[in-house]
Amino acid sequence: MIDRLLSIPEAASRLGVKEATIRKWRFLRTISVVRVGSRSIRIAESEIQRLIEEGCQPAIPPGSLKR
Repeated sequence: MIDRLLSIPEAASRLGVKEATIRKWRFLRTISVVRVGSRSIRIAESEIQRLIEEGCQPAIPPGSLKR
């Protein structure tokens, strides 16, 4: 079965992290990406699932900084 490919904003939202974190993980090769065209990258849904299963958690849970 072919995975759905997610954009960086979609992947960040799914994992509860900032887009910059996804870009950093890409640079550090923590997350595998698929290049689409010359400038665009996508992250396979299975890669997001792998990170979730490995216990990837946002540093600060969304909504915890309410004032």
